[in-house]
Amino acid sequence: MTKKLSPATLCVQGGWTPTKGEPRVLPIIQSTTFKYDTSEQMAQLFDLEAEGYFYTRLQNPTNDAVAAKIAALEGGVAAMLTSSGQAANFYAIFNICQAGDHFVSTSSIYGGTYNLFAVTMRKLGIEVTFVDQDADDATILAAFQPNTKLLFGETIANPGCSVLDIERMARLAHSQGVPLIIDNTFATPINCRPFEWGCDIITHSTTKYMDGHATAVGGAIVDSGNFDWEAYHDRFACLTEPDESYHGLVYTQRFGKLAYITKATSQVMRDLGSIQSPQNAFLLNIGLETLHLRMERHCYNAQRVAEYLCHNERVAWVRYSGLPGDKYYDLGQKYLPNGSCGVIAFGLKGGRDVSIRFMDNLKLAAIVTHVADARTCVLHPASHTHRQLSDEQLRDAGVEPDLIRLSVGIEDVDDIIADLQQAMDA
Repeated sequence: MTKKLSPATLCVQGGWTPTKGEPRVLPIIQSTTFKYDTSEQMAQLFDLEAEGYFYTRLQNPTNDAVAAKIAALEGGVAAMLTSSGQAANFYAIFNICQAGDHFVSTSSIYGGTYNLFAVTMRKLGIEVTFVDQDADDATILAAFQPNTKLLFGETIANPGCSVLDIERMARLAHSQGVPLIIDNTFATPINCRPFEWGCDIITHSTTKYMDGHATAVGGAIVDSGNFDWEAYHDRFACLTEPDESYHGLVYTQRFGKLAYITKATSQVMRDLGSIQSPQNAFLLNIGLETLHLRMERHCYNAQRVAEYLCHNERVAWVRYSGLPGDKYYDLGQKYLPNGSCGVIAFGLKGGRDVSIRFMDNLKLAAIVTHVADARTCVLHPASHTHRQLSDEQLRDAGVEPDLIRLSVGIEDVDDIIADLQQAMDA
């Protein structure tokens, strides 16, 4: 088949193409190890001189099929599954950073990612500078240093719902000779494909919309294969110079466009081991098969709910890029013309205490430490996911004290709105 398949078809059939007599449904290869006939065959695998499976910490057929589906959906050359979205973001950066290096990140990102960058990675000797993604070019460029290795952002920020100007960020990153890494969790490749706007590497918390049912924690890293590591040979010596742990192998020379993802798998995953289990990959694949259908319903429902909130006298403010007049409406129309996601940020008149009382009165929507699945759920980030941040850091991350993160599910939208109304009345 030569015709390029649509995202909807890739969701259903990408990654796994059975031949005669093979299972129609992707099987779970629940095995840690794989047998070979000779010692030399195994040795070639350990030296990356041959392709094949020998230990699930590095590769597994079930995981690889699902990773291939996600890579195809994003338009990348290859992908790697991880045990969580946190692991994906950490590995994506650690793959090209080491002690003494620096990177730049937008400040409007998920609280757990903010803490990973600001606290944990600093303990490893990797420094970060946070920037306002809406600042002018000169202000953002001023954050770059001679040892800067990348620029990081989120397509749709969690939980502030700001939309990243991907094309501009790619231009700024490339002007400094570094890749742009984007967490595309909320938009998913159904609603935005950042590679088409100049992004180089994409991460996902597959726990969210990709799984879609709150059944399996996971993450993914996708490589576009487009960043020219050799053009900045000295800056990315980890890819362009011999790796002594593989007898002097040079990733860019041996693997070309697959250099980045091969190193992430064969070195970072080999040594740190945050693998996604084959069972979780199987569940993720089931979720991916309906991703294109669910995202359409999430966006339809969220648009209706956002419009309802805008016209409710008890609501102080609403942030959703699908609303005309929203600060990010124009960027949403550019990057997310078919809809953004099902997540809405809003606040109630009366501030933080009123917002919390409202949440406690919800019946259909559940208060959970989760977002972006089939069921409507709600969270107060300042009290929960971003609890570790100071008031100043909260403001920098676009998290107001009264911000309610509402993840609109795929239930009947009239029932969702009725639940919100009764909670406000109560």
